[in-house]
Amino acid sequence: MEFIGGGRLEVRITSADVGKRVSVRYVTDSAAAGEKFTDAVGVLTSWDKSVLLITRKSGESVRIAESTLVAGKTVPAAPARRRGPSATFPELARATARAWRPVESEMLGEWTLRASDGFTRRANSVLPLGDPGLPVADALTHVRAWYEARGLPAYVQTATGAEGTQELLCAALDRHGWRREVSAEVRIAALAPIGDLDADVSAVRLSRTVDESWLRRYQRSGEPGPAVRSVLTSGPSVWFASVAGTGQVPAAIGRCVVDGRWAGFMAVEVDPEQRRRGLATSVMTALARQALDEGASAAWLQVEADNDGARALYDGMGFTPHHHYHHYRWAEA
Repeated sequence: MEFIGGGRLEVRITSADVGKRVSVRYVTDSAAAGEKFTDAVGVLTSWDKSVLLITRKSGESVRIAESTLVAGKTVPAAPARRRGPSATFPELARATARAWRPVESEMLGEWTLRASDGFTRRANSVLPLGDPGLPVADALTHVRAWYEARGLPAYVQTATGAEGTQELLCAALDRHGWRREVSAEVRIAALAPIGDLDADVSAVRLSRTVDESWLRRYQRSGEPGPAVRSVLTSGPSVWFASVAGTGQVPAAIGRCVVDGRWAGFMAVEVDPEQRRRGLATSVMTALARQALDEGASAAWLQVEADNDGARALYDGMGFTPHHHYHHYRWAEA
């Protein structure tokens, strides 16, 4: 990381650079042993009362006293991907939303308010892809009232870490009393290599409908009511995969939504006693081949940051992070 200009370190950013991606070096007690400085790269989301707030790609916020700055500059967005499919954040955000359609939705400017009787945060949160048509504080007041009228907690889904993501909105949510509960990665990959994996797909059954057996394996369904089935079967072209297990519960399941060039993979779950037998790979390979037959060429999925087993599986399939997404909840007094 090069900060030197004319043979010396320079601070070449000001409060006018709020909203831009920056790289800074500053003095800190937490630097590595024997070192005096540490670095931070991310979006400058505020510069107020001599304190800078920088939001990293992961969504983590770093507060830096202006007096500790040693160097700083604006930097371009992360370089374009060199492998796998190209995708803008708005394109991918809309594709992922279409794969998880809510029971009820309402527009607030360019924000979509979504509700599905509380089944999953994705189907019960605001998707803010643009201007709400109101000052943010007023828009958030409207959001809180909308969810309160439905007996639901108020959530806003945001994203960080790619060009056009919502670091400034994340900072605004923090200021207005909202708290981040869950973060995850959206990963993308070329679809054909997944379909070409050497996996045994002979035992994988594909269906257009979700049945009671599939739901018994699905951990998030609880007592599956109408909203669960409505959300799970939503999307342009939906497929459910299952591998028979003992009794009436499958050994493995998965869901795929085909939408133009995109195939989204969700709900890939394996019986804990049946893991490390390649069942998750077989499920995803079978779904990928179906998606390829329908003309898809790119894949996406979402994985929580602490799910090490799933992350390792997806690494091996060629999935790489595109951006992070977060759910902010109104922190009631």
